[in-house]
Amino acid sequence: MLIGYMRVSKTDGSQSTSLQQDAMIAAGVDPVHIYEDQASGKKDDRPGLAACLKALREEDTLIVWKLDRLGRNLHHLVNTVHNLTSRGIGLKVLTGHGASIDTTSAAGKLVFGIFAALAEFERELIAERTRAGLASARARGRTGGRPFKMTPAKIRLAMAAMGHKETSVSSLCKELGITRQTLYRHVSPKGELRPDGVKLLSRSQH
Repeated sequence: MLIGYMRVSKTDGSQSTSLQQDAMIAAGVDPVHIYEDQASGKKDDRPGLAACLKALREEDTLIVWKLDRLGRNLHHLVNTVHNLTSRGIGLKVLTGHGASIDTTSAAGKLVFGIFAALAEFERELIAERTRAGLASARARGRTGGRPFKMTPAKIRLAMAAMGHKETSVSSLCKELGITRQTLYRHVSPKGELRPDGVKLLSRSQH
């Protein structure tokens, strides 16, 4: 059985699935067996896709208009297709850059194998960059982790602002991009330095 899945990015009705639906019907998909989402491809919550994947059975073929309709990113796409393949389900892409993908054929499997290899290569590059970045940070005396949200420049601005009674703490925190807790850890309500603020300023002077 052929089962279709289509998606448009906007939920305000400005984009239509008509083109995708027409292409699927022309490819032999029964309109009753077409699932739909109106959501960004980056969203995890796609009920139409979840229902579609659940409805697929062994020897079925999933039809999508373009490859980007199915996957949030290359990793998600590769994992989804591997899952389908392990269940004995094929994938066919009708148009776009992935139009040569048809995992029910030997040539299509080869093309998707290249996609999978690229995804693995990308993962290795990301891991390599992360390791190199951490090593470089350690060489500069940092041990990794998230950078400080509070900086010496922000501390000086906070000290000046907190010295004025009319200062709105909420507005100040929003302007500096920090939480109220972070602010008060470094600067007192009167604009005086607190221990964390002293430490941060002293580190910046070395």
